[in-house]
Amino acid sequence: MKKSLKILGIAVLAIGLISCEDSKKETKTVVDTVIETPLKSILTAEEQANMSPDEIIGRLKKGNENFVNNNLTRRDHSEQRRKATIGQYPKAIVLSCVDSRVPVEDVFDLGIGDIFVARVAGNVENRDIVGSMEFASAVAGSKLVIVMGHTACGAVKHAIDNTDAASMNMNALNDLLNEIKPSVALTEKNGEVSSKNVDFTNSVINNNAIKTVEDIRKMSPVMASLEKEGKIKIVAAVYDMETGKVKFI
Repeated sequence: MKKSLKILGIAVLAIGLISCEDSKKETKTVVDTVIETPLKSILTAEEQANMSPDEIIGRLKKGNENFVNNNLTRRDHSEQRRKATIGQYPKAIVLSCVDSRVPVEDVFDLGIGDIFVARVAGNVENRDIVGSMEFASAVAGSKLVIVMGHTACGAVKHAIDNTDAASMNMNALNDLLNEIKPSVALTEKNGEVSSKNVDFTNSVINNNAIKTVEDIRKMSPVMASLEKEGKIKIVAAVYDMETGKVKFI
């Protein structure tokens, strides 16, 4: 009887070991399959040249859809970094607010070498930023310029509430808020003129992005000319921090 139990125990142990090995094989197969999935490479000069501004907008919308659905493209950043040392051919330049909650490349599901990004509180233009845009479009071949505001923008809120930053020895910040205030004045008054009025604040955010686009055209004859020729587009957009969606205006 004891001998039978011993034989039975050995058999059970052997079956367990075999099952364990099969499980390891299955796991290895799954891992190997993931590793073999093609990775997104960097943008080439030919790809950049062959894309139209409208096609780029379409690709960015699809990338934003991936971001919203938590389905970002797999990328080998080490490989992309090495390939990018040869040169860069970004499809667009995005002017965004400095807000840490707006991760521009992730928002559009982009990687190394895909876009230029300029950032300043309130996504307003100045000569340095417009100069950077001229480099991106007229020199480096980018086909799209995006001014992207975002909901719950702190700079816009302070501009609406007429915060006196100068009284706190922040003259540079006060000058920046003054750049946004014309958009506050242009916005149709719908209820209280206060950052607590979400609808009004969102309207100012939209108008501020649109005004910045208009100011860029005025400040850069070269970019305005490229846009008239259909070689580039300068557009406004707003990122919704709650949904993750980007709305092109």
